[in-house]
Amino acid sequence: MADNGDFSFANGGAPQSPVGRNGLARIQTNKRENGICHDDSTPPVKAQTLHELHSLQKKRSAPTTPIKGAQSALAPSVVSDEERQKQQLQSISASLASLTRETGPKVVKGDPAKSVPAPKVEHHHLTTPTICVSDSSLKFTHVLYNLSPAELYEQAIKHERGSFITSTGALATLSGAKTGRSPRDKRVVMDETTTEELWWGKGSPNIEIDDHTFMVNRERAVDYLNSLDKVFVNDQFLNWDPEHRLKVRIVSARAYHALFMHNMCIRPTLEELEEFGTPDFTIYNAGQFPCNRYTHYMTSSTSVDINLARREMVILGTQYAGEMKKGLFSVMHYLMPKKQILSLHSGCNMGKDGDVALFFGLSGTGKTTLSTDHNRYLIGDDEHCWSDNGVSNIEGGCYAKCIDLSREKEPDIWNAIKFGTVLENIVFDEHTREVDYADKSVTENTRAAYPIEYIPNAKIPCVGPHPKNVILLACDAFGVLPPVSKLTLPQTMYHFISGYTALVAGTEEGVKEPQATFSACFGAAFIMLHPTKYAAMLADKMQKHGATGWLVNTGWSGGRYGVGSRIKLAYTRKIINAIHSGSLLDAKYSKTEVFGLEIPDQVEGVPADILNPINTWADKDAYRETLLKLAGLFQKNFEVFLNYKIGKDNSLTEDILAAGPIF
Repeated sequence: MADNGDFSFANGGAPQSPVGRNGLARIQTNKRENGICHDDSTPPVKAQTLHELHSLQKKRSAPTTPIKGAQSALAPSVVSDEERQKQQLQSISASLASLTRETGPKVVKGDPAKSVPAPKVEHHHLTTPTICVSDSSLKFTHVLYNLSPAELYEQAIKHERGSFITSTGALATLSGAKTGRSPRDKRVVMDETTTEELWWGKGSPNIEIDDHTFMVNRERAVDYLNSLDKVFVNDQFLNWDPEHRLKVRIVSARAYHALFMHNMCIRPTLEELEEFGTPDFTIYNAGQFPCNRYTHYMTSSTSVDINLARREMVILGTQYAGEMKKGLFSVMHYLMPKKQILSLHSGCNMGKDGDVALFFGLSGTGKTTLSTDHNRYLIGDDEHCWSDNGVSNIEGGCYAKCIDLSREKEPDIWNAIKFGTVLENIVFDEHTREVDYADKSVTENTRAAYPIEYIPNAKIPCVGPHPKNVILLACDAFGVLPPVSKLTLPQTMYHFISGYTALVAGTEEGVKEPQATFSACFGAAFIMLHPTKYAAMLADKMQKHGATGWLVNTGWSGGRYGVGSRIKLAYTRKIINAIHSGSLLDAKYSKTEVFGLEIPDQVEGVPADILNPINTWADKDAYRETLLKLAGLFQKNFEVFLNYKIGKDNSLTEDILAAGPIF
């Protein structure tokens, strides 16, 4: 057969091939134009070692929060990579300085678990420890800086027991013995400034600690972090308003905590990281290590300490990630009002015409459900600022409750639980890794933390114009508050300060009496100043920008819990829609007794007879008795605020008191 590059066929098409070596048939193929068939050859890789080969897999990037239709205000930095890295490491080293190492440890980027040694970095600012030389001065603290979710997944799966990937791609993890916040272990340094500025005493969430004790706990936390082979460092932002944003640094020992804060804070662009510089506030999360119970002011092995003068927060003895989120929220509650910016524990959404609504409400009032509306844009679910520029979300993510979560009731949250999301303390099937959201084996406080862009109708950037409506939600299990009331400014302040809801009590021996719950400004655990200061700022901004206050009862009608029935969610949504559209402002109003609330005569889609609660009670005497009982609870709760004077000649305080129940 001629070697023309083609198969030769004969005798019915059987291929005929000459015999090659070892008696095996030689296979000949058709020569192409380039003389090679199925050519997938390429020039060899430009690498001399396996390490160089592996380095070709990765290109540098940085995790970011997407900003649709906007470009970074910062121009690319002209600083060299080496110089920028040196500046970052110097800044981190300074953050990790302690009493015995005034200039901080020797820090270097990179994972110590990798076989290739970390690059040597010159530290002109580092000196010998000022007190003594120990082994800690001879080691590097490896910094894993602003890792991506994928990198943090790898760290968690490899090194943190209890970390798993669920069937939807979320990272399931455990927060240890503490599965919720520890408010009794939260401390704030009392100094000359905070003594006068902060709210102390009865009713206040602020428990004092002195500066010396803070530094003892800080030293304990920093020493623990410096003793580790590696620490995670996140440099991120708070507040989507670029004019008023805060630079925060989180130093932590767990990949889970780094991923949590990556989701919850606003993620800088690469250019913003290059220009980040010194943070405005720093968290040292050494939650795996306990505080010393014999230290002054300590009452347990857990301590969450805030020093506003140093702009630092120290966490010891708890790994619950929510401490970081709410600790920063407390800081914003102090720093923002000093700039005449109102910090708010609220949900916020915006209509297609730009009308913004704020939603306040304690747990169980429907704040998340009602602020999540497919016909409106979500600005944020929990923490906001109201400045002269409008409203802005403080965070870059959402922290949703997961207990009894279902696709039907909360489709947006359900779909947001995917790769990158942190699932805290949930239970999953060992084989399929499908999560059982009804399982409370670890805790009832199961949570999901995910970037806000995981919500389809999220508004990016998370800012909006001045709010048009301020909606206060109360789940009144006593059944005496109207489904909706229009509030005057003093009434808005009164009910904002009260922060009321009524929950169903436990069923001891079959007793099911409602229990009134009051939380000042609908977030008493996080406020720093006296509640009346926030209320005065709220009233001022509402008056300046023409916002209307509303009180919406999502609880019971026709009797208290066990007698009446809960107001249908469909009716509440109709009420909220009427508030958004502005149609409710055109209704005729009448005033209720005792609380003096203005209630509309009609709301489209809502039965008129339920708008005045007395109409729904069969026993009118029982209604009045219950109404007076609730009014008494309001008055008793408000007693703690009577000593604080605001307004010229105390006029504003008197207006607020006059807006409460009268009987």
